[in-house]
Amino acid sequence: MKNYKGALSHNIFRVITRASEELNLESYVIGGFVRDHILQRGEPKDIDIVAVGSGIALARKVAEILPHKPKVQVFKNYGTAMLRAYDMEIEFVGARKESYQKDSRKPLVEDGSLEDDQNRRDFTINALALSLNENSFGNLLDPFNGIEDLNSKIIRTPLDPDITYSDDPLRMLRAIRFATQLNFKIEQESLDAITRNKKRIKIISNERITDELHKIMLAEKPSKGFSLLHKTGLLHIIMPELTALEGIDEIEGQKHKDNFWHTLEVVDNIAENTDDLWLRWAALLHDIGKAPTKKFHKKIGWTFHGHEFVGAKMVFKLFKRLRLPLNDKMKYVQKLVLMSSRPIAIVDNDVTDSAVRRLIFDAGEDIEDLMTLCEADITTKNPKRYKQYHNNFKVVRTKMKEVEERDHVRQFQPPVSGEEIMKTFNISPSREIGIIKETIKEAILEGEIPNEHEAARELMLKKGKELGLSVGSGQSQ
Repeated sequence: MKNYKGALSHNIFRVITRASEELNLESYVIGGFVRDHILQRGEPKDIDIVAVGSGIALARKVAEILPHKPKVQVFKNYGTAMLRAYDMEIEFVGARKESYQKDSRKPLVEDGSLEDDQNRRDFTINALALSLNENSFGNLLDPFNGIEDLNSKIIRTPLDPDITYSDDPLRMLRAIRFATQLNFKIEQESLDAITRNKKRIKIISNERITDELHKIMLAEKPSKGFSLLHKTGLLHIIMPELTALEGIDEIEGQKHKDNFWHTLEVVDNIAENTDDLWLRWAALLHDIGKAPTKKFHKKIGWTFHGHEFVGAKMVFKLFKRLRLPLNDKMKYVQKLVLMSSRPIAIVDNDVTDSAVRRLIFDAGEDIEDLMTLCEADITTKNPKRYKQYHNNFKVVRTKMKEVEERDHVRQFQPPVSGEEIMKTFNISPSREIGIIKETIKEAILEGEIPNEHEAARELMLKKGKELGLSVGSGQSQ
């Protein structure tokens, strides 16, 4: 039997062994810790301990032995307990058998052996256990050849995949998530079972689904996960807005690109440049407005007019449905979707200062993220075009730097305040103040006046006069 004593060198494992001895029960470390140690995936922050007996009692005994006596959180409904020690979260559970009912992923639970507990695990690579018992410390218990699957980079269920996925359909997403994160392959029978059981995903809460989507999105190559979600039919159930982009229509010899596969390329491109989850979401959703706005015109071919505006509205509906945050995170994604074509529009024309000023003003603090998204959007396979598009964006970036240094529009503050306008014309808050401020802002963005107080004050006086206001005398009737 293979021994992994070296994996258990941390002091916490000896404490758990001692606590187990005192309670006269067996304990094992199982799942992700073992898998990640063998794959050399860095220091784990989460450790799962299985006790053949009461996991809650073991957690309390461990806390009692530890010098800082950490607080034990008990989840009685689940028969689990958790404590924090040495910057790690350690979860304790009693070994158990599980049986499921058709309409719920919450199992009926009864006490069981380590073997029963390994049987209920989702994948062979997560059923690996290391003994924490004194007489077999570090021994590997691998009833389903999980080590072989780790070496072969295979995701496989310990038991019949149809039962595994039907019992707890979240495991279908977990299979795809692990395949994406670890760059593994889902065994064919298991992949077919996901396709067969895809409709069962409807019993899973959107919060749980979203949690897995986030992990797929943050992988090195998110397209792998989204391709598998698409292949199994899960994506159509979870995010039909995305699958609606698939396909190429041809009329009178005129085609458009397949916007679904293009989108996955964009997400991979952006993943090379940022770990920002919400910027990756913006990349995934930047073209979702193209399906409902697609039209064919005899003279100009395929168009997607207003797809950014429609897409931004769709972002809200999608976030609401998937229980994603409807706060500034959603507004940020909406903003980038809405503005996703703006830098390209500037490239298409000669880059004017006023167009760049307006782009910086509208994007504000998100201008760098917007440019990163637009550069990721270049997926042409033509090397000459690829180089040309990137060069065009370099021109825009250079112009942005020049304009920003000169005109300071990124954190735009009007050079003339509402208070100054009221004081100058001796008026109380009114529509005219808004008109004057808007006039000054537009003049600065258009380059008609510099972003300076004197020039702005002069325009204020001129516009005030046009509106029938006079200095110091109050509003004329």
